Amino acid sequence: MSLKIGETAPNFKVETTNGPIDFHEWIGDSWCFFFSHPADYTPVCTTEMGRTSQLAAEFTKRNVKPIGLSTDTVEEHKNWILDVNDTQHTNLTFPIIADPDLAVSKLYGMIHPSESETAAVRSVFIIDPKKKIRLTMTYPMSVGRNFDEILRVIDALQLGDKKRVATPADWRPGQKVIIPPSISNDEAKDIFPQGWDELRPYLRLTDVA
Repeated sequence: MSLKIGETAPNFKVETTNGPIDFHEWIGDSWCFFFSHPADYTPVCTTEMGRTSQLAAEFTKRNVKPIGLSTDTVEEHKNWILDVNDTQHTNLTFPIIADPDLAVSKLYGMIHPSESETAAVRSVFIIDPKKKIRLTMTYPMSVGRNFDEILRVIDALQLGDKKRVATPADWRPGQKVIIPPSISNDEAKDIFPQGWDELRPYLRLTDVA
């Protein structure tokens, strides 16, 4: 199954290290960072789980709930968390989905047969409070995720929703943003009273508070 941006994230009920959840109910009114791993007790996964835990305050201030998935059992996950905490110097509290039968992995298209028939690739789904998929990223099993980029994308999505703007290449919070071409100059005068720099009629840069 190939999930696309703008589609509703499929719901599921599953066991996690924090107990059973209904995915949509668990997300509630928050954003969600849903990320998968090939297996427990693997080195790259261990660093990623640890980094997610270390960034707990960053996710919280953005109203984002992280949730991991690995194709092992809850009991294996709980034992693995002890290693994560010890080696990554953290205290992991977010839930990790147990998916030994690959049901959720297949539902979200995380199994890439040319890579592995039984292990999930490193998928990322950013899901908004309306349960819509806003971003997907897929990494090979051997490459750890860039968490600076994950937070940057969440910031850009949330700013875009709030201010009706787009963000340029390599944008960081505090930098100029783009007024989308769908907003006319007349409408832009009301939305962006601070004005803008018009590099081209289709490329207008402005600041946001």
